[in-house]
Order: sequence, then structure tokens, then C-alpha cells
Amino acid sequence: MQYRADSVDKAMQLQLYQRMLKPRLIEEKMLILLRQGKISKWFSGIGQEAISVGVTSALRKNEYVLPMHRNLGVFTTRNIPLHRLFAQWQGKGSGFTKGRDRSFHFGSQEYRIIGMISHLGPQLGVADGIALADVLNNRNRVTAVFTGEGGTSEGDFHEAMNIAAVWDLPVLFCIENNGYGLSTPTSEQYKCTDLAQKGVGYGMESHIVDGNNILEVFSKVDELCKSIRKNPRPVLIEFKTFRVRGHEEASGTKYVPTELLDTWSEKDPLVNFEKFLVDQNILTPDLITTFRNEIYSEIDFNLKKASEEQDIVFDEKRELYDVYKAFDYTDHHAGEEKENIRMVDAISQGLRQSMEKHGHLVLMGQDIAEYGGVFKITDGFVDRFGKERVRNTPICESAVVSTAMGLSINGMKSVMEMQFADFASTGFNPIVNYLAKIHYRWGEHADVVIRMPCGAGVGAGPFHSQTNEAWFTKTPGLKVVYPAFPIDAKGLLATAINDPNPVLFFEHKGLYRSVYQDVPTDYFTTPFGKAALLRHGTEVTIVSYGLGVHWALDTLGKNPHIKADLLDLRTLQPLDIKAVYDSVKKTGKLIILQEDSLFGSIASDISAMVMENCFQYLDAPVKRVGSLETPIPFAKNLEDHYLPKNRFEEELIKLLSY
Repeated sequence: MQYRADSVDKAMQLQLYQRMLKPRLIEEKMLILLRQGKISKWFSGIGQEAISVGVTSALRKNEYVLPMHRNLGVFTTRNIPLHRLFAQWQGKGSGFTKGRDRSFHFGSQEYRIIGMISHLGPQLGVADGIALADVLNNRNRVTAVFTGEGGTSEGDFHEAMNIAAVWDLPVLFCIENNGYGLSTPTSEQYKCTDLAQKGVGYGMESHIVDGNNILEVFSKVDELCKSIRKNPRPVLIEFKTFRVRGHEEASGTKYVPTELLDTWSEKDPLVNFEKFLVDQNILTPDLITTFRNEIYSEIDFNLKKASEEQDIVFDEKRELYDVYKAFDYTDHHAGEEKENIRMVDAISQGLRQSMEKHGHLVLMGQDIAEYGGVFKITDGFVDRFGKERVRNTPICESAVVSTAMGLSINGMKSVMEMQFADFASTGFNPIVNYLAKIHYRWGEHADVVIRMPCGAGVGAGPFHSQTNEAWFTKTPGLKVVYPAFPIDAKGLLATAINDPNPVLFFEHKGLYRSVYQDVPTDYFTTPFGKAALLRHGTEVTIVSYGLGVHWALDTLGKNPHIKADLLDLRTLQPLDIKAVYDSVKKTGKLIILQEDSLFGSIASDISAMVMENCFQYLDAPVKRVGSLETPIPFAKNLEDHYLPKNRFEEELIKLLSY
């Protein structure tokens, strides 16, 4: 292995050696503990330390780095206390996730490290968001994110690369090409000669670096970081290296040819660099012994400290409380001035006023800039707020959701327009696995609102008509809002943007231009978790939300003799189940109307909760009314029969006569 001795000064060379030695010795200790059953799993980075250490050493301490599970050197180079790392791996309370996650599945704002999740792709988009926040705040910083060669096949990789290239984001995409994705060799993973070629397709500067040569890694990354800080842009680096141990220790390496393992063992980055430093009289055998003993002592001391810590004690209240970041709702009252506007106008007005209130709020979505969005919600916003804050995105929902997460990590708010709620399926992973779980896992919040134009009744067919709120109400950590009226849409949207937790904000397309209401012209907020009682009665309780509320109002208008409580839920998570219970206790009968199909839905959950908690008050079985258990058809006659509007009246009358 050839080292350029003139590329890095001697003091730094010695420091790089120490920084590689530390994760190597920690790993050797962890492998012993794994065999003893004191930790449950280990992903070895032995033989790849030069990449983690070299990249992190080239970054400034205030620059974010997003490592993977073989990047122990990132954490040790950032000087995270070892007892906290050991406690993390043992599931102890002083770790970073309170025992809720393992390995390197955590982050730390203090050390500017954002760990990965098992669905590896989203972190690439998160890096985009972190870098975007730096650009918008004129901070000359670099964000480094790691992935393996296997991860480059994921759609998230390509989406994140494309966004970074289009927006000239200062992201250093680091590919650790270590030969195998678990047991699958690179020959079965991609066809190009080098992964660096993938950057070319996105108009991105790309480099290939010997990932086992610490001086080459550090000097090249240092050179690139200095350049990127002056001229923000994304850069792709493919680090050629090899995984000499199993994907994780239980996997072993039987699938790797022995001669290949032998070849790469001779390229050990630590052993070779140590020999080089000795030959250069920078390192001596005595100094090697001293360094090793110091690290051994540090490991033993911190391991003892972590091991002596008591196992974490289950506390149900704490577990439930930590799912969301605490939100102190502030009730903003509007003046008396009102105007009669449509729901689409109320949403646009509320969004504009929130943009004025929050200077660090960014809007993202397809066609939302000059075009104003397909529903014209953001028409004129570019003229008012500029293209930096009102951003057209490529068609890559997953990476845009992840970018929103990155903006939040780096201190900003964002609202993403999912052009149609149906398209959330292509952004599903980061919504339910990253945004929803991040606060529970390590205390970071996702200050993200995703606007979800939804619903049938407009002849848009199976892919532009879904009302898919139940996909998300099932997921702890998400809040779900679904207004039925302009005044609620405006006030609840303001609250959603103020709330530091991820909010799915459903907007029924059929209500955009069909419902008018007198709405305060000033900025105001409406609290989550409080249903609206629209009609008072003693015979039956009707519960609905979204377009279903208007179907219920139409039915009651046709049948004025029916004395019903009509509850508009407004928010589905948090859910005002108390209002439902109170009404059922009064009327003795409950019918739940929704546009969604019934199986696994909000109506099913409410029905179950009422049966469990109000059974003694019921004079009839709880009735649910929803759409057919089919995809949404296009033809009007088919769609009319698919939707439950007409069936609702029949079922309501049956229930009243029970």
C-alpha cells in the first residue's frame, strides 16, 4: 500500500492512527462480549476503519455526519463517551435510546451524528434536508452520509442523489463498497464497472478512493470539504474496501472465497498504516504499547460503568409520553373580521399566514412554485416568499419526505404537499419508519406537515381518489388531521405547522371548491383532539369526518324529524373519544360514517372502543357505514354506488327502529 507522506502532517498522521486503533480495539472487545452473550448483535467494521475515521476527521465538529452500522470510527472520532455507547449496545438507560433501539440506530444533536434505521435508504434524503437548511441559512457546511454498495440499488439512493444535484446541496455521498451485501457479491448487485459512475448520471462530481488507505481517505475528503464549503455542491465518493467479517457475526463468511479474504487481510488499513508510521519513525513499539494500554483502560473503565448500571425499568407512562414531543398549544384568537371563502382559499390563506409567521418554514412539492400546485393552493407564493422557500421538487416522494426530516433535524419547519394522498405510498417508508418513530427512539422530533389532497366523488379513479388515513392512524408517532369545513381547515393547519410532531393533514378534494364558510381573515389556531358537535339530539349519535360530515348533514336535512348528535371528529390522532362516549351515553345508539372502506378503519376502532367502554349504555349494536371493499372505480355510476352516502340514510333509519 502506497502512502503519500507529504499529504498529511506528522501530528495528524499520528492522530489518525490513534483514531483507527480505538474502534479496532473496541470491536475486538465487543466480539468477546458477543460470544459471552453480553450484547445481542454486532456488525463488524474491522478492516474499514480508515473510511469512518478519515471522513469524520475531515469534517468540522458542527457538520453533520450520517453513519451506518459499520462506522464505529465516526462515533469514537467524535469522542462520544464510551460508557454511553456500551450502555446503548446493552439496552441500558444511559444509552441514547433508553433501551428502545440497538446498535447505531440513534442520533445525537450534541455530537452532530444522525444514525441510520434498518430501512437504510431514507438517511440519504435526510442528509439532503440537513444540507438544504445549511444553504438556506448561509452556513458554509458539509453534510456527509454513508451507504453501502447494496444501498445504491435502493430507490432512495437515486432520489436523494437527484435532489442534491438539482438543488446543488453540499452533501458528501460516501459509498463503502465492501464487496458484499450480506452474501450477495457486487457482480450480482450492479452492472457498471464502478459505483462512482452513478454520480455521472446525475451530473455529479464523483471520485474513487482506496478506502483502506487512511491518508488517501483523509486528504481527499479534506480537500473536497474545503472546496464544497466554498462552492456548495454534492459529491459522490466510492471507497473501495472489503468486509472481512460477516454481515453480522452470526452470518459468518463461508460464502467468501478464502483467497479473496487472504488478499484483503493483507490490505488491513490499521496494520499497514502502523507499519508505515514505524518505518517513518513517527511511531515506535513503545508508543504503540502506550496507546493500546490507554485505550484498553478506557474500554475497561467505561464497560464496567455501563455493565454496573441497572437494567432499564419499564414505565408505561414514560413509554407512551415519549412517542410525541411535548407540544404546548397556544390558542391564537382572530379578530372579528371575516370573509366568506371556500376550503381551498382557507387552506391557502392559512398556509400563507404561517409562512409569514415562521421565517424558517419551507414548502416543498411537485409543481407548487410558479404553477401554484395542481389545486392552486400556493398560487402567488413564489412572488411573496421566493423560490428558496417555495420549492418545486422532482417526482420522488420518498426522498422529499426524508428531506423534510433533515430540515427538522437542522432546525427548520417544512410543509410537503403530497400532490395526491394516493402518492404517499411511494413515500410510505420514511413517514412510518423515520418520522413516526424518531422521537420515541432517541428524542429527536420531526417538525413536518404533509398535506394530503384526498378523496373520491370527483371521477378520478383508483389512483387519485383514495382516502387513506387509516394507513397512518395505525402508526404511533404520527398525528392525523381531517377537517370538513374551511374554518377548521385554516385553524387546524396553523396548529399542525406549530406542532413539532409529524402531521398528516388530509384535505378532501371534493370540498375544496364546494363548501363556503365565514372564516376569520386573521391568523388563528384550532386545538387538536376536540371534536365539533354540529347537531344536538337524543335519539342517535352520528360520528363522521371529512366529506362524510356533509353527507350526514344532507341526510339530517332530508329527515328533520331525526334527533341526532352529529360529531365531526376533525382530528383522528389525537382522537376525541371522550366526546363520542359522552354522546353515546346520552343517546344509546351510535352510527359511524366514513368514506374509507370499513375493514381496519377508524370506524372499526371507534366501534370497538365504544363496545368496550360504553356497552351498558347501548340500546342497539354499533353501526358502521363505509365504502365498498373494492378499489375506487372511475365511472360515475360505479363511483356513486361505491361511496356510502345513499346507504347511510338506509342504515340510519334501520338503527333508529332497532
